[in-house]
Amino acid sequence: MAQPLTDRVLLHEKLKEYFGFDSFKGNQEEVILNLLSGRDTFVLMPTGGGKSLCYQLPALMMEGVAIVISPLIALMKNQVDAMRTFSDNSGIAHFINSSLGRNAIQQVRDDVLAGKTKLLYFAPESLTKEDNIAFLRKIKISFYAIDEAHCISEWGHDFRPEYRRIRPIINDIGQAPLITLTATATPKVQLDIQKNLGMSDAAVFKSSFNRPNLFYELRPKNEPDRDIIRYIKQNEGKSGIIYCLSRKKVEELAELLVANNIKALPYHAGMDAQTRADNQDAFLMEKVDVIVATIAFGMGIDKPDVRFVIHYDIPKSLEGYYQETGRAGRDGGEGHCLTYYSYKDIQKLEKFMQGKPVAEQEIGKLLLLETESYAESSMCRRKTLLHYFGESYTAQNCGACDNCCNPRPQIDATQDLVKVLQALKSIGDKFKIDHLVSIFIGKTSAQIKSYGHNKLEWFGSGKSKGDKYWSAVIRQGLIMGLIDKNIENYGLISINQRGEAFIAKPTSVFVSKDRDYDEEEREMEASMPKGGGVADEQLFAMLKDLRKKVAQKEGLPPFVIFQDPSLQDMAIQYPISIEEMQNISGVGIGKAKKFGDEFIKLIKAYVEENEIIRPQDMVVKSVANKAGNKIFIIQSIDRQMDFEDIARAKDLTFDELLTEIETIVNSGTKLNIQYYLSGYMDEDKIEDIYLYFKEDAESDSLKEAIEELGGDYTEEEIRLVRIKFLCEVGN
Repeated sequence: MAQPLTDRVLLHEKLKEYFGFDSFKGNQEEVILNLLSGRDTFVLMPTGGGKSLCYQLPALMMEGVAIVISPLIALMKNQVDAMRTFSDNSGIAHFINSSLGRNAIQQVRDDVLAGKTKLLYFAPESLTKEDNIAFLRKIKISFYAIDEAHCISEWGHDFRPEYRRIRPIINDIGQAPLITLTATATPKVQLDIQKNLGMSDAAVFKSSFNRPNLFYELRPKNEPDRDIIRYIKQNEGKSGIIYCLSRKKVEELAELLVANNIKALPYHAGMDAQTRADNQDAFLMEKVDVIVATIAFGMGIDKPDVRFVIHYDIPKSLEGYYQETGRAGRDGGEGHCLTYYSYKDIQKLEKFMQGKPVAEQEIGKLLLLETESYAESSMCRRKTLLHYFGESYTAQNCGACDNCCNPRPQIDATQDLVKVLQALKSIGDKFKIDHLVSIFIGKTSAQIKSYGHNKLEWFGSGKSKGDKYWSAVIRQGLIMGLIDKNIENYGLISINQRGEAFIAKPTSVFVSKDRDYDEEEREMEASMPKGGGVADEQLFAMLKDLRKKVAQKEGLPPFVIFQDPSLQDMAIQYPISIEEMQNISGVGIGKAKKFGDEFIKLIKAYVEENEIIRPQDMVVKSVANKAGNKIFIIQSIDRQMDFEDIARAKDLTFDELLTEIETIVNSGTKLNIQYYLSGYMDEDKIEDIYLYFKEDAESDSLKEAIEELGGDYTEEEIRLVRIKFLCEVGN
């Protein structure tokens, strides 16, 4: 039934009066009118679509207090603060949760009873408390709003058992219309929410999940720390969120970013509440550009100008991925969603599930399989995501994902899709995708044998094309709606009527083979500068010539001045100051000050002459997590401690201790280890090895030294004397 025009006019007037907007977005107007008429309302609206307004405006217009149930303290504080900016009355919105003391809670109740409050936010845990239930029975409730409603479902990405108790509590307090809202729900999760809340007859308002302003990209997880620093420096001043799975990684990465002059703070549930709140406020107030967080951060955070969301680790589900990436570009502006992917992360997440109840493990594995499938697919990311949420995307190229912008070669898969559908029709609806793939690649398993599927005509017929190809063909069948996936039964697949029609009359189908990120990671590693390979061969040659001249002038072997890896790093980083030279691999303060000036002068002239834009974003300063070891070792050698005792104190093997000492010495720090050598080796041996490095050695290579000196000296002896030589001659 159409709403009277007067209702709509009044609604627009109130929208302008309270929020300053001239018009509604998307379904907002219809949702609010439905709620104002007293009917239950189900809202599916992506992040940035304006869900909050759907209950905030009717709360201000209706008699009584709206009870808003929300899962995070951070979310409540953020929304209450926002509501207070729209009103002269500071009591217009309140929250009750574990962060409030007794006096603060009493103040909230006084404001509610005095009629000042229109929105009262609760955490589900606080709502269950008997004194809160008793209080709510005394007041007139305009309606109940359940935000982040996907938390009700075990199939949702953020299941909260307390959410399942909401309906009985509402029944206990007193009936009023119900509005539930979520930014991410598959058809299965939607049914779960409606069933649990007893609102099967609710009017459902579903907005498109498509966020055209977001760019989706996945990269192999090869040196992600360096890549993230480079990315942020290329996007200087922009706001971003980086999600990590573990609290430890959050702390480490935030520390690394700060060491590289990036304004960043950590955020995770292990921090005290005040620090978390302060860090969140610093991000909202733009005192810092980047928050590194676990998924505890960001749910409902109303920061419209987040320009990038980076996933250091792949999320556990596509709902989680969609929700978290959705925090980018909420103002409709640019939003880059960058994820680092390695199959090892999937395996790690699978291990985390061990020990959980079997049903929970099965759900978790299926959700993880969907994530893996999304990550490795070369199909349009947008198409895959929207299909997952029950929405079809018909454009062939979205122009805003890595797969569409850098498409892989297409293969005509028409006949192979026919074979897949025929095989699926033959085996029935009791199997998952991986079982069907195993049939085509000829992989024998206990299940394949027990069903006799190793005797099927298709068994092994597609072995040469590989599992990635057959996974892509099956996924294409799902996207085209020829294959159904039974979510209730943990992802069993079956052919449907459209699939059978396709067998009878196939149309052309092209697919791209799935991506192999592990292979791409290996290729990247192989292409990175090692040993003799550098970014700037010409500069490297010039640096080697200069090293030779300096060595001759100082009467030292060239490798004592700077080793090859240090020159290679200079030819990549182009350091033009003593501070930058200190950050070059194998160059510490000592060497930078002793030998750095001439090299800096040469590099500076070369950079200016060739108009080189220096890749300073590539210079990643590592956090000195071994700084404690380094200082302890230097101090212990100064006190002439026995090397074995030093190693034991830091839980190092003798070999590891020597490696640590070599790193310290190669960076230009001078150590006196003669006290230890005198008790460890004969003076004659020390002198022979020392002379080799001083007069005969062309490099500091241990292998060459062992070959030249013969079997009279152990590797440890040669390493120790080499340390002495470098300290006395080079540092």
